[in-house]
Amino acid sequence: MPKPSLSKSTPTTVRAAGALVSLEGAVAVGVAVVLVIRGLLGHDQSVSSGYGTAAWFAILGGAVLAAGLALIFGRRWGRAIAIVAQLLLLPVAWSLLTDSHQPFFGVLLGVVVVAALGCLFSSPTSKWMAAEYGQEADADADNSSDR
Repeated sequence: MPKPSLSKSTPTTVRAAGALVSLEGAVAVGVAVVLVIRGLLGHDQSVSSGYGTAAWFAILGGAVLAAGLALIFGRRWGRAIAIVAQLLLLPVAWSLLTDSHQPFFGVLLGVVVVAALGCLFSSPTSKWMAAEYGQEADADADNSSDR
């Protein structure tokens, strides 16, 4: 089965969501790198393990980054991971706004998450996902027969 070209088959909404999700994943991987460097420099790890937290950020951030890149390159499997990540980040944004008293980061994360979810659930993205299963052709046939 030939692979469709990126510019003609992948909607802009999918690529925009991919860019936002990739940004989130890159930030998480960056946090993992910072935590490892802090651990190597001898910062106190008696309260929490910087290495363990870094591993957690690297694994999950790497998966989110991979999902974002998959969406940018028109791979449908990235959408499920991206949606789950966005839904898990919504309470994080709320926590930053309220309990953590970090309104700047809460608003920033909230805007990115809501924008990504908007792109992931938009009509062009849904049609793009349905095209994999032949639903787009069936829907077009149903619409033309109704006229």
